[in-house]
Amino acid sequence: MISSPSARDSKGGNGLLLLLLAAVLVVFPLLAYLAWYLPSVGLVHIHPLLPWLAALIIGGAALFLCFGLTLLLLTLVTGRDLFLSDFLRRITVKYLVPGILGLGHLLRCDRERLQQSFIAFNNQLVRAALQPVPAREVMILLPHCLQRADCPVRITEDLGRCRRCGRCAVMELIDLAQRKGVDLAVVTGGTLARKVIAQRRPKLIVAVACERDLASGIRDAWPLPVIGVTNERPEGPCVNTRVDVARVARILEEQILSGIP
Repeated sequence: MISSPSARDSKGGNGLLLLLLAAVLVVFPLLAYLAWYLPSVGLVHIHPLLPWLAALIIGGAALFLCFGLTLLLLTLVTGRDLFLSDFLRRITVKYLVPGILGLGHLLRCDRERLQQSFIAFNNQLVRAALQPVPAREVMILLPHCLQRADCPVRITEDLGRCRRCGRCAVMELIDLAQRKGVDLAVVTGGTLARKVIAQRRPKLIVAVACERDLASGIRDAWPLPVIGVTNERPEGPCVNTRVDVARVARILEEQILSGIP
């Protein structure tokens, strides 16, 4: 599965995340040592065992974090899900990776590239961990900005209202969803997206959005697996956006359980 084109695209987008992760692994042990050494100079005057207790607490936390960082690094390099439990996966997706990307933001790395790295890592992790699922348990989640801004018909509440004029990608995506037997929803924002997900409860979400919305949506949807597809914005954000429908189709082919609707 990792050899597929979309999997290679995800792996290729991890470069910035790999660089930041390597930097953290080099610097963090030194910071952990300083966090123990500096207070221990004063703690020894209170009780001789306090520096050892502080070393146990700080060292244990540092080892746990380094263990998680190492698993993250190996997952990025090998393309395999190496996390030993849902707890570690949750810590990684919701806190560890966003924390590393937050460090990148402090270092003035490009925000969009940081978000792309997070999405690529998440997609790689989902592909490595998730077995194919029946089509009826898959949902494609689309932003309303894929629809032409001058279209007189609003389809967020009823996809059947689409006039199928072919001026945007919505018609192709409706046809794709019907052909594959998967659910499809068009939403106007994160609040409506969470409502739709809660109502329909899919086992896998293929979400199309900008980098910012995908990065936040992936964390909000946890523990539901989300594969993110970034949209194209030739006319600027949130207006007449586009998406590579063939890429969405490839993801569905990879993740849908063959022969089971």
